Amino acid sequence: MALHFTEAEFQDRKSVILRDMEAAGLDALLMFRQESMYYLTGYDTFGYVFFQCLVLTPDGDFTLLTRSADLRQARHTSLVTDIRIWMDAPDANPAADLKAILAGKKLQGKTLGVEYEAYGLTARNGKRLEAALDGFAHLTDASDLVSRRRVIKSPQEIAYVRRAAELADDALDEANRLCVPGAFEGDILAAMQGAVFRGGGDYPGNEFIIGSGPDALLCRYFSGRRHLDPQDQITLEWAGVYRHYHAAMMRTLVIGQANDTQRKMHDVATAAMQACLEALRPGEPIGRVFDAYAHVADKGGMQPHRLNATGYSLGTTFSPNWMDWPMFYHGNPVEAAPGMVFFLHMILMDSDAGLAMCPGQTVLVTETGNEVLSRHPLDLVVNR
Repeated sequence: MALHFTEAEFQDRKSVILRDMEAAGLDALLMFRQESMYYLTGYDTFGYVFFQCLVLTPDGDFTLLTRSADLRQARHTSLVTDIRIWMDAPDANPAADLKAILAGKKLQGKTLGVEYEAYGLTARNGKRLEAALDGFAHLTDASDLVSRRRVIKSPQEIAYVRRAAELADDALDEANRLCVPGAFEGDILAAMQGAVFRGGGDYPGNEFIIGSGPDALLCRYFSGRRHLDPQDQITLEWAGVYRHYHAAMMRTLVIGQANDTQRKMHDVATAAMQACLEALRPGEPIGRVFDAYAHVADKGGMQPHRLNATGYSLGTTFSPNWMDWPMFYHGNPVEAAPGMVFFLHMILMDSDAGLAMCPGQTVLVTETGNEVLSRHPLDLVVNR
């Protein structure tokens, strides 16, 4: 099997989740999040775009309901041995198949936790699920039960994150080399993603973000490519990915010459990063990290140009994005703890001047503070 962790580690994770289920009064957990399935069994697929459910009962047994296309995928990548198939058909209703599985496990009248916040459980499938189980069992939202455990990384997970960070650095080496006047954005993307693949990495949970000229002020991927002008700017956001573990980075590179506004934006952004690193400490609410970013940005005259969040947790995530819980925003009470991994982005986007400056890096929370995982400094890069 293509397992990336020992069976002992999987067993430890399952034992913790079983205790959480008992504490929550759950007689079974219905998982629809691919991240949960991967975390607990190793199951690796994008088949969650269809109806797919992993059932965990208090005796520790897993049952996977999926399509025939994922039968061998589950056998090859996971510890699950009880794999049930729902049939593709014009009138297919896999929720009814799931009900039959639950009935066979004598779960009628029991309390079932459901991962409602899952990309695989669309609104339509959620309605089918509730209709099929109406009067059969009591359903309760358990979307965060596994996610809250995934946020603290084990030593093996941290090793994978460190490898992902190395791959992200390799991608930045390519960007720094290629972002020159006349460069084609497609070549830059190909080289950055190629560096990750050559290093044994994976596809990211969402597309690499690239935008130059006026599009450097966008922080989402969009279709279209251009060549860099002799005087230009380019914003890049990407991630090194290893065994689905992400280490994200972000930069705005200047092509030609940097003007005074760009240099000021860079000074404010890097000062904000330093303030955030000082605020990100075990036992402290992560909302204070955002407050540090906002304070420095506002004091530097950048309040109109900053965002209302400044990063988020990273880990093993699947499409459509690599963002994980929790996020840095004002008032977030979640406390930082050793083993958490976060992406900090100090995004400044001045629509009036048409300029951006967006340094970002991945950090690991330690027993005493945090550790930046990139080998690259946050120096302003100006290529001619």
